Amino acid sequence: MPEPGTAELTIRPVQSIDDIHPQDWNGFVGRYNPFLQHEFLLALEESGCTNTATGWQPAHLAFYLDNRLAGVAPAYLKAHSMGEYVFDWAWADAYQRYGMDYYPKLLIAIPFTPCQGPRLLFSETLRQWMTPARIHDALDAITTRLGAHSWHLLFPDRQDQALLDRNDQLHRIGCQFHWHNHEYNTFEDFLARLTSRKRKSIRKERRQVADQGISFRHFSGDDIPDNVLAAFHVFYQATYLKRGQRPYLNKAFFRLLKDRQAEHLHLVMAVKEGEMIAGALFLTGEDTLYGRYWGCLEEFDHLHFETCYYQGIELAIQLGLARFDAGAQGEHKLVRGFEPVITHSWHGVMHPGFRDAIERFTSEEAEHVMAYTEDALQALPFRQTEQNQ
Repeated sequence: MPEPGTAELTIRPVQSIDDIHPQDWNGFVGRYNPFLQHEFLLALEESGCTNTATGWQPAHLAFYLDNRLAGVAPAYLKAHSMGEYVFDWAWADAYQRYGMDYYPKLLIAIPFTPCQGPRLLFSETLRQWMTPARIHDALDAITTRLGAHSWHLLFPDRQDQALLDRNDQLHRIGCQFHWHNHEYNTFEDFLARLTSRKRKSIRKERRQVADQGISFRHFSGDDIPDNVLAAFHVFYQATYLKRGQRPYLNKAFFRLLKDRQAEHLHLVMAVKEGEMIAGALFLTGEDTLYGRYWGCLEEFDHLHFETCYYQGIELAIQLGLARFDAGAQGEHKLVRGFEPVITHSWHGVMHPGFRDAIERFTSEEAEHVMAYTEDALQALPFRQTEQNQ
């Protein structure tokens, strides 16, 4: 390993994930996080979901230590702030009011995917050599070199969080809700931990879905029929179109996802009178079920909760997974047994005046998030004896 201070670090941005060999990239990722794998990021690019036209220009970072590839990071030059789930629209508006450019910005994240995980995919040698000061200085330098005005690293895991942790840098926190599997064998085992009122409420919701004549079919991996995947894509599109938004992902992406990452893929389809009416797509990691995409054409009572959450919980139990990350937002998850989890992001803002103002904002925001999280912990639906364990 290089002696501290003697090695030379070089960061080279690449304009496509395909510029880095899949074995080299995945050698830093492993197989446990599907969103970081070369196949997932390449599917986004090849399907046209992440390119200059969509405002997601790939600028993946390759880290070289003494001219040897020692790490990578998924990164994009962004022309907007959509699809990120750490919201900085107010920052961009402030820049605009003062006649300054906020974009492009350098985003180190997984597109359209607000889940925690590694972002700095480093070899052990590079991670031991790196310090918080070095990584922040390096990201500042590559941001300036790329002509961006700021960098943003979203949803790092604990290992990256420790590396990024520096008191004089911009740090934001947020709150999500995740379900944890306490060695349940069945959905009823999970319900048994809830208060009587919450247990009855969930059973009632599930019964009302069944009473509407709705049942569910599960598909996984290579066994997902093409017509089922096509139907799901229609449902997924409808979710965005109802809100007047353009869907982030297209049919080609889901096709590539099945072709290249089938082992991670699970699809739950709601069926009524023999017709598919809604669906939810899940991906699996080493110990986590990720609920990512959902859609329906017609609204039915409690169908969203059943398809996205209860079916997901049953799937996580069936697969023996420790955690179910059902996506961003959602106080409605809290009363259904999803527990609050603090998320993190780090930001490098080049303009000193705006940086000082944003630092005050993030400090005040953190106080509100922590208070909100404490309130959420008190509102968990578990029986008191279980909650105190």
